[in-house]
Amino acid sequence: MNTITTAPAGDPPQAVRRITRWYASFLRVAFALLPAYLIAYLYYFQNPRLTFEDHLFHEVAIAAATLEGLFVSYVTWQCYRLSGEPILRWLTLGFTGFVVVYALHGAFTPLAHHNMWLFLLYGPASRLVMAILLFVGLLSYASKADAVERRSDRLMWGTWFGIFVVIDLLVAVLANSPVAGALGVRLSLEGGAMLISALNVVCLIVRRIRSPLMQIFGISVTAFALSSLAFILGKPWNHMWWLAHAIFAGGFFLLSYGIVQAFHTTRSFSTIYSQEELLARLRGEMARTSSALQELQRSNQKLESLAAVDSLTGIANRRTFVQRLETEVGLANRGGAPFALLAVDVDNLQRINERFGEQVGDAILRAVATACVDAMRPHQGIARVGGGEFMGVVPGAALDAALMIGERIRTAIQSLQFDGGQERFSVTASVGIAQFGPDGTTVDAVMRAAGERLKRAKTHGRNCVIAV
Repeated sequence: MNTITTAPAGDPPQAVRRITRWYASFLRVAFALLPAYLIAYLYYFQNPRLTFEDHLFHEVAIAAATLEGLFVSYVTWQCYRLSGEPILRWLTLGFTGFVVVYALHGAFTPLAHHNMWLFLLYGPASRLVMAILLFVGLLSYASKADAVERRSDRLMWGTWFGIFVVIDLLVAVLANSPVAGALGVRLSLEGGAMLISALNVVCLIVRRIRSPLMQIFGISVTAFALSSLAFILGKPWNHMWWLAHAIFAGGFFLLSYGIVQAFHTTRSFSTIYSQEELLARLRGEMARTSSALQELQRSNQKLESLAAVDSLTGIANRRTFVQRLETEVGLANRGGAPFALLAVDVDNLQRINERFGEQVGDAILRAVATACVDAMRPHQGIARVGGGEFMGVVPGAALDAALMIGERIRTAIQSLQFDGGQERFSVTASVGIAQFGPDGTTVDAVMRAAGERLKRAKTHGRNCVIAV
């Protein structure tokens, strides 16, 4: 006998259920990626130089975040004390470490103009500490509960608190060291926090952890990763910097909501939503976010590339170079060695483009960039700042050393050969040199002096180096 299976009376059609599942998945992904849309909007449509500097507001916001972190740490610890889940132990440590390190970011706000790095470095350091501990906690998800005596082990908790205090001291030492102004210090801390937060999301997908509470965890750490991206793209007190704070706060509030939900139910992260029917319906949801997360990673990489690299030549762009120059000025003003600035411009580039075409002009710019990089070695500070103009910074260089490098660049460019179709030809370049100190003590002053020397090199017949 053939058996015919029919759907229960009143049950929605399979197609409708499938579409609604797709729609629900779309909403979750769209919500998780909402900060990315705001970051892209500010990046493309806002002037990064517009700032809102309010120390009192910043201090109040940090104080509120610190109190919120203390409250969430206590609630998480209460959940851990009752359930013994290792993930709750690591969450407690993550929130506590964040609070202990982040509080100093607010405390040192008044020093923003006197010791910028003491003010800035505690923010990314706190996010990196929390991201690492959250990731370790995620790896312990669904592990065997800790013994009752371990949950209240004062030595263990005291040791960790001591570690967080040591981290505070290490950040203070780093902030007051000569390398504090290096471009990569803050970016390394913030980039590490971003990558580890993204790794949390990837781990959730790979381990197929799909409970609703862990979905909240995933959306929260996605917000943490995007906030670090916004901090990388922003500058202190501009709108992108404030947006980064807001994104991080949103992720923190969402994760604290999950903690409170656990506290009011089973005090557990793994069993708060254990209904078989609900888990069955959610089985495929997180898998669909994998492609969205990969696209997010590609978008993040593209944004980072656009923010730092000239697309034609592959070297640093004007924005990145100005940031590097600001760092060098800061170091020099704090007693470091002065530096020299070289302005290099390809002679008659417009005439070459008109005669041979823009494709040949682009090939010339790429070759000139490579020649400049080689001639600058061992220094790595060349950038394309517009058209056929390049600039290079030489830390600790006296005038005679800068002249030697400028002449090396000029000679290297002159030796290049290009194919113009029916003929081969070479190009020349003019070079202007300025020094920090004699030619000014600000970014604008030094760049202006180098530009004026470059114009004089042009008027003196081109293909020469002018330093005075």
